[in-house]
Amino acid sequence: MAGFVSRALGVLTSDGGPFASAPEWGSPMGTPCLLGPPPACVRFGVPAGEGAAGLGDGVQPARKNQHVSNVSVQLEMRSLWEEFNSLGTEMIVTKAGRRMFPTFQVKLSGLDPLADYVLLMDFVPLDDKRYRYAFHSSSWLVAGRADPAAPGRVHFHPDSPAKGGQWMRQIVSFDKLKLTNNLLDDNGHIILNSMHRYQPRFHVVYVDPRRDSERFAHENFKSFTFVETQFMAVTAYQNHRITQLKIASNPFAKGFRDWLPGRRRVRGQLPATLLREAAQLQHPPLVPLAGARSFQDSSAPRRPLPTELGAPLYKPLSYHSVYVGAKPRVAPYPLPASLHPFNIYGTSPPALNYGQQ
Repeated sequence: MAGFVSRALGVLTSDGGPFASAPEWGSPMGTPCLLGPPPACVRFGVPAGEGAAGLGDGVQPARKNQHVSNVSVQLEMRSLWEEFNSLGTEMIVTKAGRRMFPTFQVKLSGLDPLADYVLLMDFVPLDDKRYRYAFHSSSWLVAGRADPAAPGRVHFHPDSPAKGGQWMRQIVSFDKLKLTNNLLDDNGHIILNSMHRYQPRFHVVYVDPRRDSERFAHENFKSFTFVETQFMAVTAYQNHRITQLKIASNPFAKGFRDWLPGRRRVRGQLPATLLREAAQLQHPPLVPLAGARSFQDSSAPRRPLPTELGAPLYKPLSYHSVYVGAKPRVAPYPLPASLHPFNIYGTSPPALNYGQQ
């Protein structure tokens, strides 16, 4: 198994295969693929459903094993991907690694239910350019040639290998995949350069049980790409509309939705979620007065102070109430009895005779 997978990856990453990692990211004719995988861009695979027949005019597709020739892939959440793509999808890359949103999810069909398959993903540059974002025009501009290519890596789905019936039974989600810009990453994350455009690619690899399977490694896989999943790798979101869309559609960003920049709020108004949580407490929240900088209790109107003060409502603190378990005892040096009637305003204090004690 391990030998076959390593041999298959060798074919996939070779200069002649569709997993090419060479610096020339263009089509066979030398034209850069700026907008995804058009028919001439052989190295970017093909969109889902087209198979190897969509490689373009004059290009003979490689003969595929019958276990992968009929495989088709459907992208999940396509409408959400298209909405992001219309704005220019951005994906955060960090030193520690950041998961993708939208998550790459697919639905498979056409697999052999009893055969073993390995599913994996990799990411290829769309061109040899580096970009910068122009805020005045809300667009991406070319800032020069691309940085040196990051080490090429692939991400295996954690359930690989598995039977074709298992893969087709449910939606396959790559929710554990993380993107990083750390060139020294040792966690297996996908390494990308910030401010560069990338195309995710999905691959189905048939685990050939034959002893000479290395000879047929180039026939036992099939690759798929989706134009909607192209993105720009960034360390911080540049387009504020991408930020708003991610907050509105990401279920893990619920805490940010009450503070969307585009949502108007009355000055001094607290978020509805905070008010609902505070209403369950014993004391109501303090809200700012209209046109003032002070706060008041919103549960009851203000009451005038009483004119006559009665007995205090509090219980004075004592030594025994503060220190629980303390026991009273006689002072080590009791005061003389003659000191108690002593008048501090008197002219002649009484004589103190300690010998009588």
